[in-house]
Amino acid sequence: MGILDKHRAIETHATLLMVLSLLVVTIGGIVQIVPLFYLENTIEKVEGMRPYTPLELAGQQVYIREGCYGCHSQMIRPMRDEVERYGHYSLAAESMYDRPFLWGSKRTGPDLARVGGRYSDEWHQDHFENAKSVVPESVMPPYGFLANTVIDGRYIQDVVATHRMTGVPYTDEMVENALADFTAQVDPLGDSSGLEERYGEDAFGTPVNVRNFDGQPETTELDALIAYMQVLGTMVDFSTFTPVANR
Repeated sequence: MGILDKHRAIETHATLLMVLSLLVVTIGGIVQIVPLFYLENTIEKVEGMRPYTPLELAGQQVYIREGCYGCHSQMIRPMRDEVERYGHYSLAAESMYDRPFLWGSKRTGPDLARVGGRYSDEWHQDHFENAKSVVPESVMPPYGFLANTVIDGRYIQDVVATHRMTGVPYTDEMVENALADFTAQVDPLGDSSGLEERYGEDAFGTPVNVRNFDGQPETTELDALIAYMQVLGTMVDFSTFTPVANR
């Protein structure tokens, strides 16, 4: 029996073809994935990384729900034009607590990996209300309804607990106090000491952002989304980072 006859025997037998295809895919997957568990620099350790606060996590959920990742990447490539415009190239460690990760590959709008602290809360409020008011050439649709959508955090403890199940290092104390921390972050007149103690300072010594992000008395989805925007790219002090390859 020649090679062509052997191929014909496989291709005309649906079950055999399926089994052999599955075997090939399995072997290929193992060859690609297993070595990653033995590479020290798969995710380079960097100081300052922490899990998102409950409010920031709620903002990320809004970001995902509205499909923002479809037009905005969170991945700065290691090329000069990218670094000159957006800052240091993205590290795997920066997304180590993202579920799912939101690197993306398409940019209808700018990359958001370093957007934290770049604009004021008021700028973000105007931008989400009507992007053209601050960026005339923008094609981003309005998201003013976020400022009118109140969230009370009733499910935030479950969300935090679920993320812990996927490997995010939330402690029992963080899970237990998720709702309290959610509420404290938007109340500048309240007691945020517990929130700051649990989530600490960023790489530059700046405490967790605690303020009324959208300027309204109620806690809204816009509060959460702006809180998320303002933390992106702020956890790593790149002046202290040395790539493994250069050590």
